[in-house]
Parts: sequence; C-alpha cells; structure tokens
Amino acid sequence: MNLPNKITLTRIFLVPVFMLFIIPLPERFVMSSLLSFIQPQLKALNDFILNYGNYIGAVFFIIASSTDGVDGYIARKRKQITKLGIFLDPIADKLLIIAALVALVQRNELTGYGISGWAAMIIIARELLVTGLRSVAATEGIVIAAGKLGKLKMVTQTVAISVTLLENFPFRYLGIPFDRYAIFVAVIITVYSGYDYIRKNINVLIEKKAG
Repeated sequence: MNLPNKITLTRIFLVPVFMLFIIPLPERFVMSSLLSFIQPQLKALNDFILNYGNYIGAVFFIIASSTDGVDGYIARKRKQITKLGIFLDPIADKLLIIAALVALVQRNELTGYGISGWAAMIIIARELLVTGLRSVAATEGIVIAAGKLGKLKMVTQTVAISVTLLENFPFRYLGIPFDRYAIFVAVIITVYSGYDYIRKNINVLIEKKAG
C-alpha cells in the first residue's frame, strides 16, 4: 500500500478515536450492575468527556482534517493514484464530517452546546445525495471530480466543526458568536455546492433514449 492510501486510512482510523472523546459512555452502560466495581471511575470518565473531551476531540479532528488534500497531493506528485485511493478519499472525508456532526448533535442535547439536528441533517443529506450521484456515474464509467465549490464546502464545514468543538474559542472572549456564523455559512455553501454539483451532472441520471 502506498503512502497516500496510508494517509487516507489514518484519517479513517482517527474517526473512532475522535468519537471516544466527544460522546460519553451510555448511562445504561455506566450504571450496569456488572460494572458496579468500576462505576465511580466510569462516572469520572464521563464527567471528563463532558467537560474537556471536546477540546481533545478537536485536536484529533483538526489533525485528521489536515490530512485531507495531502494524500491527493502526494498521489499526484508521485504518480501513485490508485482505484483504492479514489474510492477511500471521499469516504474518509464524509465519514469524518458526518461523525463529527452526529457527535456535536448529541453533545448539544447533553451540554446545551453543539450543533442543531437541522444543520447536521442538511449537511448529511447533501453528502449522501452527491455520493449517490457519484455511484451512478461510476456505473457508467464516469468519474466526477470534486470542484472548487466542493473544496470550499469542505473548508467551511471543517472550520465550523472545529470552532464548535472548541466552544467558540477564542472568539467567545471577544463576544463574537463566530461558531454560529460559521455553521450558518457552512450550511449555505453546502446546499449551494450540492445544487451546483447536481445541476452540472444531472445528465448522469437521465437515461438516453434508444435510437
């Protein structure tokens, strides 16, 4: 396996590590009689995750996000573009973003700080629609590359998620709700990029008439 694919796989493997610090253990699991002998430790762990886990999770998320583009750059420079890499790269990107959104929706319910379910659903729906379109195109032997809007979408999503994980640091000290603005911008660009993507590639879904 070449270096670009290893970097992509590393991004995928960082997702569950990131999730461990964002989402606390289920209450039913912590209160289980089978684990009563370590219940105080489990409660302490959940308290730590709720109070500080988002900051550690943000570090892993930023590290994972920073590898996006690096794998592609190395693959092009070394001429190591493979079918496996083409398949894994968009999956890694979407898995990271979707996992972060789901985690932040749950944190919003638990701590009152995170991302609304509506914002998460809009972004996830767009990703699924585009993935579906790419899959249909692939069956026709067509490879749809990510455009500039798609890359901008990824950047705005990454910024919005990162600043939300950091609880609006450092902007909260300036009294600027930058996290709210960032999420709003990310949703708008996500929707528009999805519209633009489908508009330019709708022909893939239109069956050609015989004759």
